[in-house]
Amino acid sequence: MSLLSHVGRVRTRATGYWIARSEQERRYLAAGFGVVFLALVYTGLIEPAVEGRARLQRSLPELRQQAAQLASMANQARALAGQAPVPVTPMTRESLMTSLSGRGITPGSLTLTGEFARLQVTGVSFANLVSWLDAQRRESRIAVQEGSFTAQDPQGQVDANLTLRQDNGTAAR
Repeated sequence: MSLLSHVGRVRTRATGYWIARSEQERRYLAAGFGVVFLALVYTGLIEPAVEGRARLQRSLPELRQQAAQLASMANQARALAGQAPVPVTPMTRESLMTSLSGRGITPGSLTLTGEFARLQVTGVSFANLVSWLDAQRRESRIAVQEGSFTAQDPQGQVDANLTLRQDNGTAAR
């Protein structure tokens, strides 16, 4: 059974039903179909467009404010990009010893050579050492150039050999 033959049979039955109705019934049915058709058009096409437009009108002031904030932040970023980086205090043996002792870390040895520092610690908490390294990275731009960690028997304790380097901000951006 093909689709065309099925459509033809439905059309024949609908035509027979329509012809069997009186003129007044046809007008009522046509008016009813018209109302249903208009309701479908309204709910399917017109109402979503009207609601979407109203929603956009409500959100437009907020979007404009966000665009203004974004433009302001972009201008601020451009201004900051042109400025020289804030100089940091040079890395010294005393500054490293002070910050280490502030975290309760006692270095086995600490040697400074130019812009590098060689640090050896034994039996320290790994979490404490990592938080100290993170603080040094943020506050003094000191990064780990090379590091080796050896886990110790109490869980969470390590021996570490670290080579640290301070970024003095002269590198190309």
